[in-house]
Amino acid sequence: MTKSKSLSRALPVLLLFGTLLLGLYPPAASAQSKSNAGGATASKFSYPVARKSDQIDDYHGTKVADPYRWLEDADSAETRAWVQAENKITFGYLEQIPFRQAIKDRMTKLWNYERYTVPFKEGGRYFFTRNNGLQNQNVLYTATSLSGEPKILLDPNTLSADGTVALAGRAVSKDGKLLAYGLAASGSDWQEWHVRDIETGKDLSDHLKWVKFSGASFDKEGKGFYYSRYDEPDEATKLQNSNYFQKLYYHRMGTPQADDALIYHRPDAKEMLFGSQVSDDGGYLIIYGSKGGKKENTLYYKDLTKGDAQSAPLVKLLDDFDAIYNFVDNDGPIFWIRTNLAAPNYKVIAIDTRNPQRANWKTVVAEAPETLDDIGVINNQFVAAYLKDAHTQVRIFHLNGKFLHQLTLPGIGTASGLNGHRKDVETFYGFTSFITPLTIYHYNLKTGESSVFRKPKVDFDSDDYDTKQVFYTSKDGTRVPMFITMKKGTKLDGNNPTYLYAYGGFNISLTPEFRVANAVWLEMGGIYAQPNLRGGGEYGEKWHEAGTKQQKQNVFDDFIAAAEYLIQNKYTSTPKLSVGGRSNGGLLIGAVETQRPELFGATLPGVGVMDMLRFHKFTIGWAWVSDYGSSDDAAQFKAIYKYSPLQNIKPGTKYPPTFIVTADHDDRVVPAHSFKFTATMQAAQAGPAPVLIRVETKAGHGAGKPVTKQIEELTDEWSFLAKELHMEVKLKGGATDSARN
Repeated sequence: MTKSKSLSRALPVLLLFGTLLLGLYPPAASAQSKSNAGGATASKFSYPVARKSDQIDDYHGTKVADPYRWLEDADSAETRAWVQAENKITFGYLEQIPFRQAIKDRMTKLWNYERYTVPFKEGGRYFFTRNNGLQNQNVLYTATSLSGEPKILLDPNTLSADGTVALAGRAVSKDGKLLAYGLAASGSDWQEWHVRDIETGKDLSDHLKWVKFSGASFDKEGKGFYYSRYDEPDEATKLQNSNYFQKLYYHRMGTPQADDALIYHRPDAKEMLFGSQVSDDGGYLIIYGSKGGKKENTLYYKDLTKGDAQSAPLVKLLDDFDAIYNFVDNDGPIFWIRTNLAAPNYKVIAIDTRNPQRANWKTVVAEAPETLDDIGVINNQFVAAYLKDAHTQVRIFHLNGKFLHQLTLPGIGTASGLNGHRKDVETFYGFTSFITPLTIYHYNLKTGESSVFRKPKVDFDSDDYDTKQVFYTSKDGTRVPMFITMKKGTKLDGNNPTYLYAYGGFNISLTPEFRVANAVWLEMGGIYAQPNLRGGGEYGEKWHEAGTKQQKQNVFDDFIAAAEYLIQNKYTSTPKLSVGGRSNGGLLIGAVETQRPELFGATLPGVGVMDMLRFHKFTIGWAWVSDYGSSDDAAQFKAIYKYSPLQNIKPGTKYPPTFIVTADHDDRVVPAHSFKFTATMQAAQAGPAPVLIRVETKAGHGAGKPVTKQIEELTDEWSFLAKELHMEVKLKGGATDSARN
């Protein structure tokens, strides 16, 4: 939203899963009847033989078998052979679908439109990315005026032949002369950072490695920047081993990384992660700390007017891990902080660092019934984004907290951007909905006028579709919202293929957003439904907490209730209901599929956390204990064991058609989760429905995936759904193919 979002809120998002991993390209799902249990497929599959070991673990007196433990070694010859054999079966299945090419052609055509990201301004320059349509990666541009011809600053498409090197992070010096940028290869979380002279377009000698879960923030003079990294890992196991002992460094321009100054670390707390930002006035270095995956954080600072970042004293302003604290801006020694301390929907407080005792804190923007999603200072005003029933409202406040006015948005949807500095009088924001591609507006805060800056031209008839929001009742009586998008005039007779997609975790809010894949699904005659489950951030911290740890079952109950609502109200029926989710949403789909296999026609669990007993043993998995709990704790183990997808697959069960997706370079949710889940379900499947896994190569958890790979994966997911849901595929400008085979 504002500059504070990209910096002050980066730490908690990166620790968990984050919006950049959440919904770039959601997988699709299909349907199955109770009586036919996925009978769309006539013959059973002959799956690759997966060796079973006698591995048994003891969890607080409960013996748990883990026969496919060997699949955790993604690089072993045995695992690679298994993956190759699984992919052969999966792609053999896909190649027999007659309308697969038609779906890909339509997906490609619809994707091929010019699109921009919301611009931001630094040092008198504008920066934004543009994609001409089918470029694998967005290209970073800069311009000195809105009417001037922008020039290419960085084109990641030139860095690899297959588009698998992505721009993963960037920071611009306050004078607009230098760009620090991070690159990630093949979807990995590991990044390498470089520095480019913006005027000449040439890279300098600076090269930083082993950066992960970190941005960068330049000092006031542009002489260097702050960033976080790990010690050099073992190259052979860097995609699997746990990441501990992150350290905050300062890199001075033109010097080798070995000379970087260590600013802060905690050798006594291996799970601490650090984020940093330099205040807008350049006077303070703000340091965030998160411990053991806790959502609550510390907030320290160094007064850079009293020395450099090494010599200036460290002040532990907020050190109790009792709430979330996000630095918004400052008025000299007075810090404005967004916090959920005694305010589950968040508020803004002012702390005078000269008298920082809690008794002296002042509330500036009080807690509202809606969730304060983010806030920043532009034109000497607070610009605040709120979530009202999972869609955006933007409110403007005086710096004394007085409400001034509300920014009128084009409709019910999601606003993003609104980046800027305290003295800026202009900013930009993007607006999108389920049927409206991202349109970018220029906003003058002096006059209050908004004007269209960039509006995409997409080959999609938005006027033919409509979105409504409904509210349904979950198992325990909780009222849950859900967006439903479908073609106008759709008959509610229970025969509509429907895709139900959700997330439900880590305080992440699912809000309206246009996605090419969903547009294709709508054109295929499908209904798209998106509920806002507990565990998310749509209604503040209480909503989030209600879907965590021993209350995680609430998330699954909310999703199951959404499916039942759609069936009861004749939007769809079990044979036509498909469900999907990615990452934490993949866990969601794995859990509801094993709990209610008869309810769904098909499932698409993507890059999911399927082994809840061992997730914390890989890469950054330990940081998710804040939401999930841990099997190391006896009480938490009891709750986790009841829903962990892998351990709740039951032999002899008729599971619905299942299409699992993962990637061999996923070092966020390691592919072993999907590997073990697949092998176990294939062995347990009692019905004829396929249980398939699609393993992408040279790809990771999702961020930075090339457009070509996105289109291919989404095509395969929709093709799977269309076949298993017995759909007639009618695509704009294409042939009609029947899936009744």
